[in-house]
Amino acid sequence: MTDQIARDETVVIGAGIVGLATAFHLATGGHRVRLVERGGVAEGASFGNAGAFAFTDILPLASPGILRKAPKWLLDPLGPLAIPPSYLPRIAPWLLRFWRASLPDRYRHSIEAQGNLMRLAARAMEAMVAEADLGGHVRRDGNLQLYESEAELAASQPGWDARAREGIVFEHVRGARLAELQPGLSPRFVAGTFTPHWQTVDDPYHFALALFRAVMARGAALTHGEVAAIEPCEGGVRLRLAGGETLEADRVVLAGGAWSRPLAAALGDAIPLETERGYNTTLPPGAFALNRQLTFGGHGFVVTPLSTGIRVGGAVELGGLKLPPNFKRSEAMLTKAAAFLPGLRTEGGKQWMGYRPSLPDSLPVIGTSGASPRVFYAFGHGHLGLTQSAATGRLVADLAAGRPPSIPLDPFRPDRF
Repeated sequence: MTDQIARDETVVIGAGIVGLATAFHLATGGHRVRLVERGGVAEGASFGNAGAFAFTDILPLASPGILRKAPKWLLDPLGPLAIPPSYLPRIAPWLLRFWRASLPDRYRHSIEAQGNLMRLAARAMEAMVAEADLGGHVRRDGNLQLYESEAELAASQPGWDARAREGIVFEHVRGARLAELQPGLSPRFVAGTFTPHWQTVDDPYHFALALFRAVMARGAALTHGEVAAIEPCEGGVRLRLAGGETLEADRVVLAGGAWSRPLAAALGDAIPLETERGYNTTLPPGAFALNRQLTFGGHGFVVTPLSTGIRVGGAVELGGLKLPPNFKRSEAMLTKAAAFLPGLRTEGGKQWMGYRPSLPDSLPVIGTSGASPRVFYAFGHGHLGLTQSAATGRLVADLAAGRPPSIPLDPFRPDRF
């Protein structure tokens, strides 16, 4: 059965935050847009993430520093970084690319590319929030990263120096200033770094649904179904859905997050996409008087104030899409949070696990498929999907319109691996 769709329609595969932002930019630019979503709108990683516009987060996960920390972390199955032993053979090629990406010259290259993308992300998000009337969902109270010793702060300084070179504003704080920014911290934290331009949303799911409504108000359509194949054809692209339906469109954007890899591979594009499984617990509102998002970098998690409660989550588990969740990881972070924030009420929380689509160099794939200039890729943002969603949407809209992209796309090209 064929669902007759006008060939001037653009299909966006994936109604997560990146797909929604891309659909918004395309629809605003005059394209007829159809979203195709395998599950519910924004019910993947866009549902339960930490809710940050982390425009200052330009340091790749693949860094010389993390390679020094990784062996210690991997010895702790509930630590900031975990790889289930049964998954090691499968992920070994990805880990080799990750190691190569951490070499000094590639690390510097990734920081430069990430800095360019983040500057665009800040501008594009501000514009999208204004145009889609999403301002009521955004908090502008900054982020506070915390350290348990002066040595830990000193060890982080090269990263802050790199941010300074990118024009990022921050303030190292201690004593009364630290207590002012966040009362009630454990005295084990002797210093912090405040980034005032960091923003968060009231709740990432609510933000995504509001954006979805803005997309639909601009004439977009939604089809529920799982795409089984993308097939370039004469004058357009054909999509085959798992239920047997066929859709035809002028162009297609693959923004399927963690589920994008097999569809790209079937087109001949071998993109080493892996899955960072992120965990959290959302406590009821009032669980703690939290002024702003707190980052416990040495422990790999954040605590975020949301309209729906206090979210404690983060860490990285490289375990693919098929292994069952290990919610002991959520419990371990919550136990630490209770020690770090005396007075935190930990009862009544809801646990969650989501799949972050991750590439070895921490840069997303944004560009055209080698199989067809009518197929665009927009995935692999790791834990920065919300942050970089508006920028990705603008860049895809540039490509679809035949305009020069807003920033150089060579660092993000699909064939860079």
